[in-house]
Amino acid sequence: MTNRTDISAAEPKWSLVGPGLVVAATGVGAADLIATTVAGSKYGYALLWAVVAGCIMKVILVEGAGRYSLATGNTIFEGWSSLGRWTHWYFGPYIVIWGFVYGAAAMAGVGLALYSLLPFFSVATWGIISGLLGLGLVWSGRYDLFEKVLTAMVILMFVTMLLAAALTLPNLGEIAAGLVPRIPEGAMINVLSVAGGVGGTITLAAYGYWLREKGWHTPRFMRVMRLDNGIAYLVTGLFVIATLIVGAELLYSAQIAIGSGDQGMVDLSGVLSERYGAWMGKLFLVGFWAASMSSLVGVWNGVSLMFADFFGHVQGKPHDHPDRLSGGRYYKFYIFWLTFPPMVMLFLGQPVYLILAYGVLGALFMPFMAITLLWILNTDRTPAEWRNGLVINVMMFLCALTFAALAVDQLRGAIMRVL
Repeated sequence: MTNRTDISAAEPKWSLVGPGLVVAATGVGAADLIATTVAGSKYGYALLWAVVAGCIMKVILVEGAGRYSLATGNTIFEGWSSLGRWTHWYFGPYIVIWGFVYGAAAMAGVGLALYSLLPFFSVATWGIISGLLGLGLVWSGRYDLFEKVLTAMVILMFVTMLLAAALTLPNLGEIAAGLVPRIPEGAMINVLSVAGGVGGTITLAAYGYWLREKGWHTPRFMRVMRLDNGIAYLVTGLFVIATLIVGAELLYSAQIAIGSGDQGMVDLSGVLSERYGAWMGKLFLVGFWAASMSSLVGVWNGVSLMFADFFGHVQGKPHDHPDRLSGGRYYKFYIFWLTFPPMVMLFLGQPVYLILAYGVLGALFMPFMAITLLWILNTDRTPAEWRNGLVINVMMFLCALTFAALAVDQLRGAIMRVL
């Protein structure tokens, strides 16, 4: 029987499909697609550079989280906890409130995609079915099954969106011009939304947990982790660029407006149906479903791993205690929390003050992650050879500034929605 020491001493298993693709697939949901499509419909290719910048920022942050986990053997929450108990007081309420509100939003988004394809059930009914399916897929904590499911959904997302972009016969010259940074008048918020929204928020911090589940757990896996992360966000970048092309070519030139939120994806499928035939509209809805469902399944697994680690840590349980791991009691509790209580919101609407708390805590997460990674990766919490260099520090600092600016706008928006 091979023990853990023997495995860590062996050559790393190189695989192009790994935790990076999982974190990218989880992070790109309908909200990111609609933000990018709307940016394309308003400004053409002018914000293409912001998509590229967003991917680079996420590569830097995810690589930092993965580097810390591999270099130290600690989880990201253990790193945060080393900065003081204030991190508990932020992260605890955040992950509880976030899970409740996100659970409802995720099920509603998948439900809308399925209702648009198969309207014999309501949006709420399809949402509940999807939540239960997500629970069934991740309940055991088997990472190999989870990764295969996410990979299939990524292929669906990628093929459908790239086909939609190719059908529009994009202008290559305008695409190249869009890589030159410029901010059209009144587009600053769109720039921040596109750059900040590419590829996830809290799910970025789940990367280290998925590395552990994959079996990548020592500095020996640093190179494969970096390759995995880079390829994942290259795929993400191509996917999101394709959504910008669709917005620019289909909507910008014809001055067609689409709805906000998940409804915008349904509206876009209607535009594709009118232009290229009903088959393209249906195929696009399949891609919309895959993007929404991959985010749901990824969160049901990844954020549940984070909650189990957080709750076990604050209770003083050892690093490798079963309750803190995949398939343990706390992991399953959080899956339950994501699935069943939010179902009430599908029928009764969203409580105002809970949504406000969700908006406030959520807006602060990306600045929190960028700043704490800067702190952790420049001190003795990380072995000297794996600490940040000057270039990474500058880029992480710019990430923190960008996400802080986006947080201010999100906070203002959350407060205005309540008022």
